[in-house]
Amino acid sequence: MTSPRSLLDGLARLYPASDGPLQGTALLWAHGGGFVHGDLDMPEADAVARAFADRGATVVSVDYALVGDDGSRTFPAGSDDILTAWAWLVEHAPELGAERLFVGGTSAGGNLITGTVLRLLGHAPASDLPLPTGVFLAYPTLLAVQPAPDAELRAALDANPDADVFTPAAVLAMYETYLGGDVTDAPLAAVPGLATPADVAGFPPTIMVNGHVDELRMSGELFARTLADAGVDIDVSFEPSTAHGHLNRPEEPGFGRTIERVAGWMARR
Repeated sequence: MTSPRSLLDGLARLYPASDGPLQGTALLWAHGGGFVHGDLDMPEADAVARAFADRGATVVSVDYALVGDDGSRTFPAGSDDILTAWAWLVEHAPELGAERLFVGGTSAGGNLITGTVLRLLGHAPASDLPLPTGVFLAYPTLLAVQPAPDAELRAALDANPDADVFTPAAVLAMYETYLGGDVTDAPLAAVPGLATPADVAGFPPTIMVNGHVDELRMSGELFARTLADAGVDIDVSFEPSTAHGHLNRPEEPGFGRTIERVAGWMARR
């Protein structure tokens, strides 16, 4: 793979495509980090981008605004950065040889990507840019107040306390930080899991891969049901034997399995 290069005054990093089955494809990518952590060098950004580029996709990885220690750069700062990078990719797709443009992200990045698509569908603050060909969400967080886990997941979390980090209080505090205050009446683009089937009408085909022992599965699976109820083409699963964040751990088997599955899905769009 040709060395990646910086874009948009450092807002994003472009990973040129190698030869592979995803040629003609581009992916706009957003790492996770709870809205306050993460950068373009973490495996969830760099290793994932390289994996898709090695399979023939051009990847634009976004170093979106994180909420600062002083409470600055709350929503929609990061979302606006995703839109800026999306506008760049849409404009430059012909010279990149990309005919099919996907967006994707993990955890908080999955929230930002989902919220951006809702903005493209007209939800405030709206954008008139075109929709992507498809969406890849990896263990996204989509609700500030998420449903309690079912009995099977609760038992798995109890058996693996190290994985039980997304308690209701922790998730609510994360969203209060992201929004800079109370989550009541938050914009749909900030808390996409609140969407109704009518809200997501026209949402692009989506593949969602959740963590196995991960309480955030609840918000992801609820949103997947909303997409299905709206008639959206949705492929939802969890990666077996994984805790939250397996795409940040390339040494684990779940990393490669997820990349291969999603790459195959993208190739068929």
